[in-house]
Amino acid sequence: MNTPRPNILWYCTDQQRFDTIGALGNQYVKTPTIDALVEQGTAFTHAYCQSPICTPSRSSFMTGMYASRVHNCRNGNESFNYHPPLISKLIAEAGYDCGLIGKFHLQSSGHRTEPRLDDGFRFWKFSHAPRDDWAEGHDYADWVRTKGGDLNALREDEDRVPAELHQTTWATERALEFIGDDREGPWMLNVNVYDPHPPFIPPRAYADQFDAAAMPGPHFRESDIAQQQALRFIDFQTETQDPSEFDGKNVQALYYAMIALIDDQFARILDFLDQTGQRDNTAIIFTSDHGETLGDHGLLFKGCRFYEGLVRVPLILSWPGQIQTGLRSDALVELIDKSATLLELAGVPEQEHVQGRSLLPIARGEVSPDHHRDFVRSEYYDALDAHFVAGDGNGTFGTMYRNRRHKLCVYHGHGLGELYDLEADPWEFNNLWDSPEHQTLKLELMNASYDQSMLQTINVGTRRIAPM
Repeated sequence: MNTPRPNILWYCTDQQRFDTIGALGNQYVKTPTIDALVEQGTAFTHAYCQSPICTPSRSSFMTGMYASRVHNCRNGNESFNYHPPLISKLIAEAGYDCGLIGKFHLQSSGHRTEPRLDDGFRFWKFSHAPRDDWAEGHDYADWVRTKGGDLNALREDEDRVPAELHQTTWATERALEFIGDDREGPWMLNVNVYDPHPPFIPPRAYADQFDAAAMPGPHFRESDIAQQQALRFIDFQTETQDPSEFDGKNVQALYYAMIALIDDQFARILDFLDQTGQRDNTAIIFTSDHGETLGDHGLLFKGCRFYEGLVRVPLILSWPGQIQTGLRSDALVELIDKSATLLELAGVPEQEHVQGRSLLPIARGEVSPDHHRDFVRSEYYDALDAHFVAGDGNGTFGTMYRNRRHKLCVYHGHGLGELYDLEADPWEFNNLWDSPEHQTLKLELMNASYDQSMLQTINVGTRRIAPM
């Protein structure tokens, strides 16, 4: 289809679950801006990240490849050498003015400003996290100081960082600056806020909007304690507890408060697009890098697990007049498909190395919204430093293979795994791994998962040019 190349606003939150949007069924959140985006565009309700950990997930969607294929599977990595062209670089080479605001995290940002890669961004306003522990190059901390604030002192204040000095607000201010620049060609802006990543400390004014007692609480059964105890040697950031022990409803309320602030600040950006007459020619993607357990199964935060709340994320695409409005597609999709979509939006020729497949045919109504992939994959390969792992975790490796009905998770080298029938058991309480009646199914799924691990993640080297 011959369509004009739009501006691209790519808004990526950090650690936001799929089930945190009012228009998609959550009656406890406050997301009017995102709700409107759902009605104005296409929502992919079954979008899966390629790793439940930040760096491998971001490395995957910034290259359009599985993290294991590009050998960048850990948080805290010293460098990211020999990577294929980042999609932002390809988009810049296609004539786009590209900007990055906030987190990047393809390399370690531990007590240093993350080194630049050949990323294609002209406008670079970096803030990995809302802490002031970078000697230089932390634009958010510098911005707070210009307003008379001390970021570290504010974080210790029991009233928390106020909304007007929050990192999400800073990201909006920088976004308005970039969008308002004079330029001749199209632009692509990647906004990466840190919220709703832990710690769960929204501004007091937002926390007060949510009553913990009114929250539904995590998806938890008493049987989860024994189930997670069996996985105690598998990396995770917290040990299993009954959610009453960590006040799971209050955690949920604080998490939703952080998302409410995101929604309000996202509205400011969309309003500015309207005010400057750019909205009709701007494709908008709203998504996150991975999810959050949020008390489900007695767990908080993330690690080597593949429960729906952790690996399934929001993915909404809007482009006025060019794609379907109000469409909810339940097709299985991966975040590398988002990568391919961004490249197609920018008019970048098809790239041989990109493993994703564009979602625009679904969004345009050219193909059925019911199917995109037969299965989705996610991987965890020693992704967290031992300092961040609770209990007996020891650098584990795990893979997830999910088709329309079943999900198989294998914790390699431990003889442990999980198998769920998601039609009968959507919140994954009844592990069928050891069920005698399901051993044939388990073997079939293990064979399929192993085949895809070989076909999708093995790097066979450079392109063949001769028979010998």
